[in-house]
Amino acid sequence: MSPIWGGIEAGGTRFVCAVGSGPDSLAAETRFPTTTADETLARAVDFLRENSGAGLTAVGIGSFGPLDLREDSPTYGRVTSTPKLAWEGVDLVGTVSDALGVPVAPDTDVNASALGEHLWGAARGVDDFVYVTVGTGIGGGAMANGRLVHGLVHPEMGHIRVPHDRVADDFAGVCPYHGDCLEGLASGPAIERRWGTRPDVLPDDHPAWELEAGYLAAGVANLVFTLSPRLVVMGGGVMERRTLLPRIRAGVLDLLGGYVRADEVSDAIDDYIVAPALGSRSGVLGAIALAQRAG
Repeated sequence: MSPIWGGIEAGGTRFVCAVGSGPDSLAAETRFPTTTADETLARAVDFLRENSGAGLTAVGIGSFGPLDLREDSPTYGRVTSTPKLAWEGVDLVGTVSDALGVPVAPDTDVNASALGEHLWGAARGVDDFVYVTVGTGIGGGAMANGRLVHGLVHPEMGHIRVPHDRVADDFAGVCPYHGDCLEGLASGPAIERRWGTRPDVLPDDHPAWELEAGYLAAGVANLVFTLSPRLVVMGGGVMERRTLLPRIRAGVLDLLGGYVRADEVSDAIDDYIVAPALGSRSGVLGAIALAQRAG
């Protein structure tokens, strides 16, 4: 029998679950809000069980974090110091594995999205790139020499520091750990807290978007200087604002100041900082790819 793969994208706002083997062969897919850990994981398990026919071969989970991804750790597969405090300590891997009786491969949601885009999307054929998501939180996944980057724990690109002019923007930030890190200043909740309304209802000419583009451009410029990626993919709910990506590109060029001498940046910035080709399915497809590697 052919293997059956399950994928869970565990987002801070919503879960996306699917059964299949790639973007053109999903047998079933669902999306639902992220609520309590018990309720949300039970809903994900029920969906995978009900839509896997003869049974799953393996499940991949791309989750918000931070996560413990060290296989020799007693808390492997658990959520650690997350801003979603009710989820701290939740055993993602153990809960899903025990319920379904199959191997479970975890990684961060952004690493899963990076893997999905590498296999089937905007980063096909690119072995050194970063995927940045801007939504409920801000995170980044990196691939170097065709391998996802982990290291001591895993990258936390959303918590880098960016310049914060407190005269121009006296907002303190929303990150419970760092206040005005990149996530604290530029995530969806930061926009809503600062301006008193949801980002999706703000008009294109609202000053929120110039400020947002400036912070995100600073974050991306830091990643370009630090990791020297061949491509930057930017996804997430906030990035669905069509006018935001061109502003970020212009801001990155300005901040790089001509120092990074690469035609891909100076002459083709529109092809260097791009939207995900898989859209909102990057994460769940990457989770299926994680399952394929585990099975």
